[in-house]
Amino acid sequence: MFNMTRRMVLGSAAAAAAFGVAGKLELIVPASAAAPVEPTVGFYRYKVGSVEATAIYDGIWRKPHDPTFIANASVDDTKAALAKAGLPTDFMPIPLTVVVLKIGDRLIMMDAGSGVGQWQANATHLPANMAAAGIDYKAIDTIMISHFHPDHVWGLMEKGSNDPVFPNAELIVNATEYKWWTDPGRVDQLPAGRKPAGKRIAENFPKWKNWKLVEDGAEVAPGVQLIAAPGHTPGHSVFLVASGNEQYLISADTMYVPALLAPHPEWQGSYDQDGPTAIATRHKLIDRVIADRIRISGSHFPFPGTGSFVKDGNAYGFTPTIQS
Repeated sequence: MFNMTRRMVLGSAAAAAAFGVAGKLELIVPASAAAPVEPTVGFYRYKVGSVEATAIYDGIWRKPHDPTFIANASVDDTKAALAKAGLPTDFMPIPLTVVVLKIGDRLIMMDAGSGVGQWQANATHLPANMAAAGIDYKAIDTIMISHFHPDHVWGLMEKGSNDPVFPNAELIVNATEYKWWTDPGRVDQLPAGRKPAGKRIAENFPKWKNWKLVEDGAEVAPGVQLIAAPGHTPGHSVFLVASGNEQYLISADTMYVPALLAPHPEWQGSYDQDGPTAIATRHKLIDRVIADRIRISGSHFPFPGTGSFVKDGNAYGFTPTIQS
């Protein structure tokens, strides 16, 4: 398993500058020196060309270990992978980070977060951390939706009333994802555990007039392209940002727990609706990130939700960015 040493990173300020990090030299350290499970500062700002990206911490799911979480791996296997990555093994740590892009005078939120406790009781930090970062909820004019799982879209709805939180923002999503979840009769076809979420989506999202449905490859903002990345859900999508000679992939749930899926990309998560397709997508996108030296973030990477991948045979090594 490849891991960058501290000496390798600290010996090259140019490497940090290549990632466009403002302020102090960014430390990218081995998993053995991984960041705490929860950050002490809930936002982190960096640049991709002229685009300003702000990572906002929403919270974490301390998921109890579940033998069905990874279909083709045991709890002992997943605990071993967590330990190797320097993460706690008494629960499955699944943090959630939302990225806000500033492109010119536009503020674009990438997914909407989990809805102030609507997903997990301790995932309530998005509004306060956005305010601390100087970002006004009301100033968000566009929200790019990767997929319709609760931790990514419950932030679109008020708890209890289901009223839209962003009634005037443009909501952009892959048409495949929208149509799949809102298809008449879909709720009846869902597994029992997913029916409540499917019902909430089907009853509320079609009422809103501010959806913009797009196809694979569409330019959804200046320099931002939606790329279909199916498997996790039928219309799961990622967003490729290009600015100057830099690129940045907002990868959503492609590699949702890299401590598990980087060394074992063949593992099939229970939340992947089509496991084999999710695996193929994972390889395709991470191989591209490595080959083209694209910066990457993931919704469930350790905060601030970004890091670097390298090839490791048929698998990958992942080094998280440590908040400095």
